Amino acid sequence: MDPERLPVPSVVRLPDGRFAYDDTPAPVVQQQGPAPMVVQHIHHAPPDRTVQRIALGSGVGAGAVAAGVYFGPLLVGVLTAMAANLAILALLAAVMAWGVVTVVRSVGGSDGKAAAKRLRRGR
Repeated sequence: MDPERLPVPSVVRLPDGRFAYDDTPAPVVQQQGPAPMVVQHIHHAPPDRTVQRIALGSGVGAGAVAAGVYFGPLLVGVLTAMAANLAILALLAAVMAWGVVTVVRSVGGSDGKAAAKRLRRGR
């Protein structure tokens, strides 16, 4: 890059070859003739109310929105609790069935083992 053509107008080259900042303001360049007229069209679109229309429904009102906001998380919580309870009950049923089968096999003796063999073949 040519040091004589620096991109910053406030940097000048001193007679000894060093560069320094110049504090004097840059001269204002005046344009010849009238300033060009810029015609700019700004179109403002109406705000999009699609979300509000979907949320409020057709004449339902803000009560439905408030009910959805309140009961939505409540419904999720209730369904989660029900699913957890059902999972625990299923686990308990499996453990109890395993325990009953184990006790019947150990107490039943030869009859219990024969019944277990018959059940295995039947499957």
